Amino acid sequence: MPELPDVEVYVAGLRGRVAGRELTRIRVLRPFVLRSVAPPLDAAHGATVEDVRRLGKRIVIALTGELFLVVHLMIAGRLRWRDRGTAIPRKLGLAAFDFAPGTLLLTEAGSIKRASLHLVAGEAGLRAHDRGGIDVLAADRDAFADALTRENHTVKRSLTDPRLFSGIGNAYSDEILHAARLSPLKLTSRLTEEEIARLRDATQATLRTWVERLRREAGERFPEKVTAFHPAMAVHGRYGKPCPACGSPVQRIVYASNESNYCATCQTGGRLLADRSLSRLLGRDWPRTLEELEERKG
Repeated sequence: MPELPDVEVYVAGLRGRVAGRELTRIRVLRPFVLRSVAPPLDAAHGATVEDVRRLGKRIVIALTGELFLVVHLMIAGRLRWRDRGTAIPRKLGLAAFDFAPGTLLLTEAGSIKRASLHLVAGEAGLRAHDRGGIDVLAADRDAFADALTRENHTVKRSLTDPRLFSGIGNAYSDEILHAARLSPLKLTSRLTEEEIARLRDATQATLRTWVERLRREAGERFPEKVTAFHPAMAVHGRYGKPCPACGSPVQRIVYASNESNYCATCQTGGRLLADRSLSRLLGRDWPRTLEELEERKG
């Protein structure tokens, strides 16, 4: 799922291409992608783009007449910038937004379609799409600590809760926790003040670093290769590969359709975190440390 750094780069790419331009037409190939009926979609035709901004993991195109297009890419939704009037791809295409300089395509891979498009009227209508999480890049330590400790969850769950923090998902939470040297399963109620401060600093530094990295990679081009997996990441998507900080193999916890990647040496004092399904299956045979794991592999 595109997260804060990815969405910020999308926003920058769109703003430079459509700000001040007329939205001449919206074409919808898959009706289910449109999740609102009032105002009607054609009310946006002929409106001028006043701004493009991020709302959590959503992309907001602000139009004249106090109209807002809200695009949520979910897991597999992506944006493509093409020549004006480009046909919507039959297999992956959902919708197209035609501007004078070009056409923005909304596509989605996979058989399960979750991406959505809303047209809302007024700031009040837009606020209904705000999950309430704080802007982590602007949060001071008190605001960050308040959001983090508001509910007692694992730190991984809290970081990815859009009601607490805006724009962080599975991929960047892995990177943040590695940078902060914290276990993804540590409860927020048990974090010390020093750990909370370290986590806040790691959150801001990690997200800013990746925003700048992705902007440099895109350059003047529209961002096309938006993915949750990057070779330069420390732990996310790197199960079994060496941690760049200490060389230990990256570990993972699999749950539902997600997984968390972490370094046992850097984040958990060498202790392996219990994967729910496997640890129940193996019971006492579940290895507790990296040393036990290596012995069993031998």
